[in-house]
Amino acid sequence: MDVKLKFINGHVEVFDGTGKFLFSADSHREAMEEVERGLAVTAAAEENLAA
Repeated sequence: MDVKLKFINGHVEVFDGTGKFLFSADSHREAMEEVERGLAVTAAAEENLAA
């Protein structure tokens, strides 16, 4: 997933590749953990749909 991180007023805002806001986080690390968690959930859901 292509994401862009912007540091705004002491927190991180995460946007998808088209510029759509996804979520905010307290730190870069937290933002990346959420992105990775989202990718894992998406992959698991796709696997369940294929079964």
